[in-house]
This record gives sequence, structure tokens and C-alpha cells, in this order.
Amino acid sequence: MFNVTPLVRTLIIVNVIVFLAQMLFGISGFLSLWDLHSENFRPYQFFSYMFAHSPTSFFHIIFNMLALSSFGPILESYWGDKKFLFFYLACGIGAGLVYGLVNYFFFPDAGGLMLGASGAIYGILMAFGLLFPNMEIMLLFPPIPLKAKYMVFVMGFITYAMDRSGSVAHLAHFGGAFVAFLIISYWRTQGGK
Repeated sequence: MFNVTPLVRTLIIVNVIVFLAQMLFGISGFLSLWDLHSENFRPYQFFSYMFAHSPTSFFHIIFNMLALSSFGPILESYWGDKKFLFFYLACGIGAGLVYGLVNYFFFPDAGGLMLGASGAIYGILMAFGLLFPNMEIMLLFPPIPLKAKYMVFVMGFITYAMDRSGSVAHLAHFGGAFVAFLIISYWRTQGGK
């Protein structure tokens, strides 16, 4: 975990700076992804939301940055920084699109906003599980070893089970993992890694 690669380090620094700016200047609404029906929605939010985190919950940014620092360096080393950055951003933007479009067409009165790197993080978890399926990972909670190919499902379940408020965008988590699956599948058909 402490062997963080340069791009992963940069992503963590950007997320922390944005988090501090949110706390100091109250810019969460500007950066968050608003419901597509909302007058507050702007297209740039499909990008900006993934660098913003709830300023009232340190757990939100800590969990995401811990996952990024744990799994991101392995993928960055495996792919290189340009391919990793493309993948990270594609999963984050893809998660926002899945979340926004499903809500737009099926839950038009849901309203609200979404923020956080979780869609991109679930993309990283999916990629890790697909590329290194038999690598054993020691979970923090509960502290048990688990093969990477099962990790995405366990992490999804844990996040879902821990959400008592209904405020977690599970659809974005699924969206990030789904986009990751599509990208990895496409790269495999092209003979790449």
C-alpha cells in the first residue's frame, strides 16, 4: 500500500485538494453530478464529480483513497500511466453516465446529486479481479483472505449492507464495474492486456 506509483499519488493529491477546497469554500454543489432533470446539471459534472467527496464524511474519501492506493499502483505498473489514466477516467465518467441515464429514464423524480470517486474505484476493483483473479487479498473488515476474483462482489455487498441511509449511489458503483468489464473485454479481444 505504501509503494504508491506517481499517477496514483497525483490522483490522491488532487482528490485531497478538492476535498479541502470543498470544506473551505463550499463548492460541492458546483462539482457534484446533479440529476439530469435538474437546472443545476452541467455536462462537465460527469468529470468533476469523481474528484469531489462528501465534506461531512471523512470515511467517504478515506475509503476511496485507501482502495486507490491499494489496487491502483499494481494496475498502473501493469498498464503504464497513460493507459491507467484512460481507464480510471473512463470508469469514472462511465459510472456517472450509467447513474445519470438510468435515473433520467427510470427514476426521473429521484433528484439530488452524486459525488465521489467510487465509480472509478469499483472499475479498478473489477479490473484487478479480472486481471489477477487468483491473487489473494487480505480484507480489512473482516480480516480474511479472499481471491481477487471474488473481491468485487464482496466489496459491493459490504458497501450495500453498510448503507442504512440510502444515500450511496450503488448504481454508480455498478456502472464503474460494468464499464471496466467492457473495457477489459475489449482490450482482450485486441490482444492487449
